[in-house]
Amino acid sequence: MLEEKYTGNGKVLLLAGGGRIFTDIAARFVRSERSLDDIVASPYSRQIVENILSSGHRAALEFDFFLFGVEGYSRVTEVQLVRKRMASYLIKSGRAELNGKRRYSVVYPQSVRDFSAQVTLPDGHTASLSGHDLADLSRQWYEAGLDAGLPEEDLRYLKPQATEFKAIIGMNAHALLDWFAIRCCRNAQHEIRHLARQMLRLCREAAPDLFRGAGPSCVQLGYCPENRLQHPRCRGHILTRDDALKVLRAHSAQTPDALAAVQDEDD
Repeated sequence: MLEEKYTGNGKVLLLAGGGRIFTDIAARFVRSERSLDDIVASPYSRQIVENILSSGHRAALEFDFFLFGVEGYSRVTEVQLVRKRMASYLIKSGRAELNGKRRYSVVYPQSVRDFSAQVTLPDGHTASLSGHDLADLSRQWYEAGLDAGLPEEDLRYLKPQATEFKAIIGMNAHALLDWFAIRCCRNAQHEIRHLARQMLRLCREAAPDLFRGAGPSCVQLGYCPENRLQHPRCRGHILTRDDALKVLRAHSAQTPDALAAVQDEDD
């Protein structure tokens, strides 16, 4: 039987991360002349974390690690997710059994499930098939192949991208901030944006000092780096990178002495 789920209902759990923050320890270690024992014994410093975030020198953030459990998302989102290389992924096998039977679960938008189109069958006849029909035909073909003894490793080549994936994901705080910048943006595909926003919410709850300013690029930078590709809903409300540069250049033109002083120091 086909098990159907719809995008926007995926589930994310924070398995580990938060609690004690190690970014301030890593930052102290680089700068302090004190012994390691003294550094580790020092009370937590929110100010150090804030300084790290505001300075943009984020290497110390890589010593705070977060682990997530994810389910209810499609392989479409899995492919986009694993493009983030600074992360660890453990993907649940698609051949896992449920009550002695192979699981055939799909995740897709309701609109795709219900949309029907006329298609021409191999015998020349036409039929109206919905997204649900196509997913269920794929399931029937897959199960018939299993019954016929074909290797599942071969049959899964024709599984749809709507097939559900489940995973454990590990990222450090630096990688998460970079990932949120891209995947929380309105230009991100809606399902992976849903995943990113759930992860961000959990991170903010577990480690608010690390993720207070986290979010899409416009939140972290104060402008949108997408320029002409900026999402239509953001146009006129959020400065693009080019707009921000124009403002900065106009301000610099009004304060030439300060700009010249900086150039003299560089020389």
